[in-house]
Amino acid sequence: MTDSKPTKFVVRRPSKARVLQTIADYALLTIGAALLIYAFRVFMLPFGIAGGGVGGAALVVNEWTGFPPGLTMLILNAPILVLGYRMLGGRRFLVRTLYVVALYNLGVDVLGDIFPDRISDDLLLIALFGGVVAGIGVGLIYRSSGTAAGTGIISRIIQLRTGVPVAQIFLMLDGGVIALQGLAFGWEKALYAIILLFVAGLALDYVLEGPSVIRTVTVVTDQPEMLSSTVFETMNVGVTGWKATGMYTDADRFILFCTVTRSEARRLVDAIREADPDSFTVVGDAHQRRGGLVRSGKP
Repeated sequence: MTDSKPTKFVVRRPSKARVLQTIADYALLTIGAALLIYAFRVFMLPFGIAGGGVGGAALVVNEWTGFPPGLTMLILNAPILVLGYRMLGGRRFLVRTLYVVALYNLGVDVLGDIFPDRISDDLLLIALFGGVVAGIGVGLIYRSSGTAAGTGIISRIIQLRTGVPVAQIFLMLDGGVIALQGLAFGWEKALYAIILLFVAGLALDYVLEGPSVIRTVTVVTDQPEMLSSTVFETMNVGVTGWKATGMYTDADRFILFCTVTRSEARRLVDAIREADPDSFTVVGDAHQRRGGLVRSGKP
């Protein structure tokens, strides 16, 4: 009979960096939820303008029945969260989304008295600033790997099941909610809700991706050496080049690639056109550039 040593189970503790990142994520989730509460109570609820989604549906229910909008959102989000947990993600998704939903939905009802009833009577200003505040809030939540539940989860599930683009699903779902708002508050309010929804999308993209201050420049040319020298001398930026084949002419060509700031793009394109009028140039948008010796004169 042999002695056997008991198996030791090693418990891995999260690193300090991971703990700090989690704390930062939850701080952003909290700020994002607070911004959504502010946007709903100050810009949306008093004027009947809430864009689409669960928030818009709760606004309609509140108008028709007087039922608290925050509690309405919580009830509507419950089955959505269950579907999202089963079909989109696991524990991390559920915990962070539950945290945001609890803060946002309950905060709308509990903290209602601390906000002014009507910050302005100009509906256009209300739609614009309501969209900005809501978009920033949702953007901060997305940056922290959370969601505010609602139609975002439904759209993703339908997209995975049917292959229909998410943008089209959003349009159908939010369009239906805005139509209900038109019936409840009038069609002029529904038009302002569309403006709010559009501005919120722009603000969300800005928070997630940042300002588009970088331009990518791609050039197809037969004179790579000469054109590279032109770029070096004009902008003092590195250029990367590789060989290519024209699929129509079957001729050998060269592709040059570099990045510049938005204000420099026009000057670079003009210099390329002057040096090689037969070249083909494409300028694209980018949000970040990292690494490389961008200003050293080396590719």
